[in-house]
Amino acid sequence: MAAKVKPSRLEAEIEKCRAECSWQRALEFVRQLVHKSPGFEYMVDFVMGECKLEEYLEKFPPCEKNISKAISELSEAETLFNRVIQGDNRFKFDAQLLLVKIHYCRGNYTGAYALLEKADIDNITIKSPSIRFLRILAEGYAIKGLCLERMPPATTSKFKAAEKEEKIIHYFEKAGDLALLHLQEQERSQTSGQLGVGQVSLAPVNVNDVGLILETAIQQAPILHIKNGKLSCGISRFRELLRAVESRYTQSLRQILSRQLAEVLLRGVCERTYLQLDLSSENSESKSGNTAVPRMYAGDKLFTPANENEEALLLLLIAEAIATSNVVLNRSPEHSEFRQLTFKNVGTVYDLLAIALVKRAHFTLLAESYERAMRFSFDEFHIWYQFANSLICTGKYSRAVLVLNECARQQPKNPALLLQAARICIEYLYQYNEGIDFAERAIAIEGDHPLRSRIYVMMGVGYSMKANDMKMQEERQKQNRNAMNAFYKAFQEDPNDFLASFHLALQLAIQRQISDAVHFVRNALKQCSDHIHSLHLLVLLLSAQKHYEEAVQFLETALQEYPENISLLLTKARLEEVCLGPEEALVTCKHMLKLWKDLHEIHQEDGFESQSRGHIDRTAFDKRSLAQMQLNEVSDRDSGSIRAESIAASRVEHALSEVASSMNSSYVPRHGSQQIWMLQAQIWLHLAELYLSLDRTTEAESCVQETSAIFPLSYQVAFMKGRVLEHKKRFQEAKVYFENAISINPGHVKSLEHLGNVLHNLGNDRMAEKVLREAVNADTKSHQSWYCLGQVLHSLGQYEAASDCLQFAMDLEANSPIIPFTVIPRLLH
Repeated sequence: MAAKVKPSRLEAEIEKCRAECSWQRALEFVRQLVHKSPGFEYMVDFVMGECKLEEYLEKFPPCEKNISKAISELSEAETLFNRVIQGDNRFKFDAQLLLVKIHYCRGNYTGAYALLEKADIDNITIKSPSIRFLRILAEGYAIKGLCLERMPPATTSKFKAAEKEEKIIHYFEKAGDLALLHLQEQERSQTSGQLGVGQVSLAPVNVNDVGLILETAIQQAPILHIKNGKLSCGISRFRELLRAVESRYTQSLRQILSRQLAEVLLRGVCERTYLQLDLSSENSESKSGNTAVPRMYAGDKLFTPANENEEALLLLLIAEAIATSNVVLNRSPEHSEFRQLTFKNVGTVYDLLAIALVKRAHFTLLAESYERAMRFSFDEFHIWYQFANSLICTGKYSRAVLVLNECARQQPKNPALLLQAARICIEYLYQYNEGIDFAERAIAIEGDHPLRSRIYVMMGVGYSMKANDMKMQEERQKQNRNAMNAFYKAFQEDPNDFLASFHLALQLAIQRQISDAVHFVRNALKQCSDHIHSLHLLVLLLSAQKHYEEAVQFLETALQEYPENISLLLTKARLEEVCLGPEEALVTCKHMLKLWKDLHEIHQEDGFESQSRGHIDRTAFDKRSLAQMQLNEVSDRDSGSIRAESIAASRVEHALSEVASSMNSSYVPRHGSQQIWMLQAQIWLHLAELYLSLDRTTEAESCVQETSAIFPLSYQVAFMKGRVLEHKKRFQEAKVYFENAISINPGHVKSLEHLGNVLHNLGNDRMAEKVLREAVNADTKSHQSWYCLGQVLHSLGQYEAASDCLQFAMDLEANSPIIPFTVIPRLLH
């Protein structure tokens, strides 16, 4: 009895080795079997031929460039298979399919197809197949489809061509189903030990590789559906493949299919054409009536994506999880090629993730994904740079600068990286020294690169903003000179760069060189006629020259281009107040409130509600961007201060608001974007100023009350409350509010100016002098502060000094704009 059992056990071991692709070990078992039981010589020929074929394919995939090598090196395997086919044994059919594989490797597509037709695989009945046979049969179907695809058409009939396409897709789908079933059975046999209980698996590392032939067939089936205009069929086929029960052998294939389907959904499907996945429908097995199909996930509580974006994101997150787990971390030279291949796969997934998440404005999730990629992205510039951009979009500017600095290390000859880092430092972090250092590093890069003009502009902006922080007049003048030199260099580098001309004009305007500023801003508009900041600057320059009518006309032209720009409308209201009277300006302010209401409604409805549905209206997104841009312009328009005190003041206000909301249940911060509410607050404050000029204190108080309801602890609200009390001659109470405003923002020139005036009216001229000197030191170009200081000095009997101050105030007023030039933001766009 023992002698009879032994051959069957050897046969089982041979099948196990064939399934695990352990070819040399399979040959050893075959030789033992022939030695113990004569009559199995055909098995030696078959396994030896299979061994030679599969070991060859491990080194040389079946492709066009390897055809000549296949012709010379697969002759022995072909002879062995022919010998098996000529006999009458159970490996005859398998040998026929493997012989087809040899013909395919040699480029003999017609011969391979003919052999498959002779084998009649279309009518084969699959009953309890072995794991190895499943793979051989799957490759047979795949090769039949590939050969049919490459064979020239027998006729020009469109009907026949369509029929041929359908056949190809059918063969590819059959191959895919069998391949997935093969991989699932491979997994089950490994875990249950069906191929040899108690035996150690000898499967090589690449056992989970389905091979180029099957991988091509699996991927091509849904793609051919889509190419033939059957998008829904292609998506359904992708979903069928992805619904197959997962095994460790299907992971890399699942990653590729997930990525491909996500790309199809992102590029070719919209909300109207999307067909939701229906898990209640019959699976492929019940439809085909064939038992040789892969097992599918089924159940009542399976997650189903609601729309195309949700499904694409889910697929990409699955692909990311698989791809990142497969990335080779070993950086030794022998793993270099495979490491680059796996990194390329994961890089493609991250690019698609960026497309999907940026469209939905989910920048935080994107930044988290790139952060996970950092562990295997050493010196991989593309991933690092995308990570930096995602951090910028999430507002994590400090960290973004660090990442950009690393990007600059990886590409030391790329000035754009340093320019971007400089811009973040200056525009968002207010770290002017660091920003200037980045700009200087960019300038030091050798070569005549086209960004030199912009780098000098950024450097000039840094120096100009740094000058605002200087307390000493001498140091401030030094930084302003540095800024002017940088802007001149930018203009010399590229006279046609509108930003170089604009920033040079703005710096000249701040230095009150009005005629030169007009020349350069007109040059900027010549290069870019719709640049909003240049348009605004020219309006202010015309007002500084007291050409009010021309300024109004030009402003109307600008508003035709930007009818919803709050900053331009506030300037228009101020011009109307001077030229036509406050009543006319009130009409403009009411129009601004209506615009704000429309902006707020769009922000609420299309922003938050549609975002919860997974859809963002592009108009709403642009409106919010407009609000953010305008906030930079209308913030602190009284003095145009963009000093560090203003930044610190906003932080103090935020901290006070949090304390107030925790201690006082009656105060609840407004929901939604604070930028939107800040715009409304600025409009109310301007209305309050207009009502005070009309001596309508009741209406002014109502406007201040509206602002206080939005930002009760703002220094601007405290300032306006002081203004109303000052107008009522209640100087002692006004003094308290002005002091409160200064305690939050010590650099607020208007508060210092009015506090000095109140102290003067209270008879405390010494303290008034001290406060007003602080005001003129904060803004040496404020003619109103110099005028008030002159009056106080006159009261103190310092007539000569008073005369000098009043004369200086008159000289400044002669070229002062309607509002300070510094309301125009210094931005690199």
